[in-house]
Amino acid sequence: MMVQQERAVRTRRALVRAAAEAFAEEGFVPTTLSTISRKAGVSSGALHFHFASKHDLARAVEAAAAEAVRHITGQADQRPGSALQRLVDATHAVLGSLERDVVVRAGFELVTTAARRGGAVGVVDLRGQWQRWVCAVLHTARQQGELAGGVSPADAAGAVVAASVGFEVLSVTDPAWVSRHTLSQYWELMLPRLAAPGRLAGLVPGGSGPGVLRPAPATPEQTTP
Repeated sequence: MMVQQERAVRTRRALVRAAAEAFAEEGFVPTTLSTISRKAGVSSGALHFHFASKHDLARAVEAAAAEAVRHITGQADQRPGSALQRLVDATHAVLGSLERDVVVRAGFELVTTAARRGGAVGVVDLRGQWQRWVCAVLHTARQQGELAGGVSPADAAGAVVAASVGFEVLSVTDPAWVSRHTLSQYWELMLPRLAAPGRLAGLVPGGSGPGVLRPAPATPEQTTP
């Protein structure tokens, strides 16, 4: 029984990753279930045992991507010190995941196809999840006296999220948009406007050190049918 469960978990992981690769390469609408099963190296019957439809696979990809983002922001929340630096570090980690992890990349790209997939029922709002966290950490920065006078946490969150989504969309055709260099340049421009006097010198636009936040590979849930 244990061996069968482990095999089922491996098959499900392979299918979610194959679906993510196909969605990222071809888009949700053109991708077929046969393409996904072929990429995963499993039979059509095995695919249908785990997922009833392409829509279910899309939801599984989004759920895996959402868990990867929660892993990053959860690590950031546990770090002491500057809330603004936590924001910088998490942004580097999230956008870096778009470059390195096809499941995260496909999860974000699927947000734009929600309407063509029959509405938002059951769809993970990855961008909304990211926006809520950014807004929360900027409110913490305000409470810690880190924000410059006249800077609203909500307005600042809007600017950060808009830039993040813009980089994400642009990276579909040019991965350089989510590179550490590009994001560091963005924070070099943004931080002087956000940070209170006396706080800017302690902030690192390029992230406060390699490996501070380690994005976990996006993997589907461990449960089996």
